[in-house]
Amino acid sequence: MLSRRALPIVAIATASGRGAVGIVRASGPDLQPLVQSLCGRSLVPRVATLLPFLAGDGSAIDQGLALYFPAPHSYTGEDVLELQAHGGPVLLQMLLARCLQAGQPLGLRLAEPGEFTQRAFLNGKLDLAQAEAVADLIDASTEAAARSAGRSLSGVFSQQVQALRERIVRLRMLVEATLDFPEEDIDFLQQAGASAQLQDIAAALAALLDGAQQGALLREGIRVVLAGQPNVGKSSLLNALAGAELAIVTPIPGTTRDRISQSLQIEGVPLHVTDTAGLRSRSDDEVERIGIERSWESIADADSVLFLHDLTQRGQPDYEAAEAQITARLPVGAKLLHVHTKLDLAGQAPAEGISLSARTGEGLQALRQALLQRAGWHALPEGLFIARARHIQALQHTREHLQRSLALGEEPSAPLELLAEELRLAHDALAEITGQFTADDLLGEIFSRFCIGK
Repeated sequence: MLSRRALPIVAIATASGRGAVGIVRASGPDLQPLVQSLCGRSLVPRVATLLPFLAGDGSAIDQGLALYFPAPHSYTGEDVLELQAHGGPVLLQMLLARCLQAGQPLGLRLAEPGEFTQRAFLNGKLDLAQAEAVADLIDASTEAAARSAGRSLSGVFSQQVQALRERIVRLRMLVEATLDFPEEDIDFLQQAGASAQLQDIAAALAALLDGAQQGALLREGIRVVLAGQPNVGKSSLLNALAGAELAIVTPIPGTTRDRISQSLQIEGVPLHVTDTAGLRSRSDDEVERIGIERSWESIADADSVLFLHDLTQRGQPDYEAAEAQITARLPVGAKLLHVHTKLDLAGQAPAEGISLSARTGEGLQALRQALLQRAGWHALPEGLFIARARHIQALQHTREHLQRSLALGEEPSAPLELLAEELRLAHDALAEITGQFTADDLLGEIFSRFCIGK
């Protein structure tokens, strides 16, 4: 009996809902019987053919384009059949059901999320970083993120990782050779230049890690929370950043009672902004009290907290006392950026923090740049690739092992076996990025987040 992974799969490959065109895609070993049943004829490979899609009784379900890609020259590396029909949801479900019926002798089954791309990875058509870039390209929320995901899909990130791995391999070969032939009495570190090579590799890794961190920002964005007392201008600032009236703004304290979130972008970096209920120690309104607790939850999870201060109320005893109470409750380590609002009414800005006016727009650009700077973003370089948290973690592990290797290299009496082991671990950490050494449960986690049909 064939394993589940070896059985052919089928799914609707286009988004749900009505559309001009809908695609049903099948992949698996030897799909010729399926082609004959659905199309009534053989298909010329990689040539779109207009024909009727046949029901079990020979009648036409629809007329559209059929494309057949024989293995290994396909996205998955298997035989692939794509049926491009009219994009009605009912029609596509009928066509999917017909595929399952016709493919029953082959063991054809419904595809799981991401299974087409997973098969492309398992069949060597993509490495793991490229496969992840497929999902990132679909999910990209900014033009910069889409372009960077496209570069990762084309292999830019993988090529840099592979080049670094090859340099570590060459260094490992030198170490292993010295271990294998100790009678040669070679002063390895000096004569083979291993120390200089190791330093060069560490520098290249630092550049790669910096690029990955920038790519991760493009993918994940920055989670920003607007916090402060009632009526300090949180909702007005959200509207000003978004350029639209997203939140209700009134002079009545407690107008915002729950979190309001909006995704924006700054220089291509996604900015996920959450406006929260005004913070105060007491409220007679049960709904507002719940909103305030949710505000504190958002503050704890934020990448950056914009703590807003009303310039028109500076120096007022009640206001300053409330500020002190809020500040005392802020989570330890919270990434605060102090923002002073209503500059157009106050006229004078304090030296610390950022002062702005949501009404006139003064200071908004300075705030945007400060957010990017705090997130670690710098000018968008050419060739930037998308990256994920696991990629950064793997690069950080690689850096740790290289740092230990450098430390061992500086010790004249350090055993070369330890240096060889640290280099091996650095090499393996890099291999996790492209999938040479990857646990099956990690693969399941990665591909389960894909959409069905991709």
